[in-house]
Amino acid sequence: MTQVVTKDKKSRKVVGISDMVTSNDRNDMLVTYSLGSCLGVVLFDYINHVGGLIHIMLPDSNLEKLSSDSIAFNPLKFVDTGMPVLLQEYYNAGGVKRSTCVAVFGGAKLFKQEDMFNIGKRNFAALRKFLWKEGLLIGHKHVGGTIHRTVKLFMDSGQIELDVNKEGKITYNCGR
Repeated sequence: MTQVVTKDKKSRKVVGISDMVTSNDRNDMLVTYSLGSCLGVVLFDYINHVGGLIHIMLPDSNLEKLSSDSIAFNPLKFVDTGMPVLLQEYYNAGGVKRSTCVAVFGGAKLFKQEDMFNIGKRNFAALRKFLWKEGLLIGHKHVGGTIHRTVKLFMDSGQIELDVNKEGKITYNCGR
């Protein structure tokens, strides 16, 4: 995660691929760029102003050749291992399940070869299964297609700004 303070005193926390961040600072803006088949998952507690954002690449850690005990293993790369880490950090920061808004973006099919593997679709299916087991519902989503997406979460308002190439900007409200 990279942090940059902007001229309007907002702290921009950039979430890279296979990375995540949680925050309870209303001055933060969480952002991840260029979601293709990867998923960007946003959690936001609209009462306590706690948020989290993860950029997940693959659905299942069983695809990894490294042992999960290996120091090189990155659990944030996978839905099945990254989402539990995000949830734990989110709850540790003060997020509460009953006031949590979940938003999901990405899961695109960008290459013809991907037809065989269908990573975007498999990522979204794995995430839905995980969230269902956790008792969390998806409030907002923009998944599939053949486009890249950039996601920003503004911690002061719970507003999510989605920048979709070829379609422009879409705004979602998790602030209630």
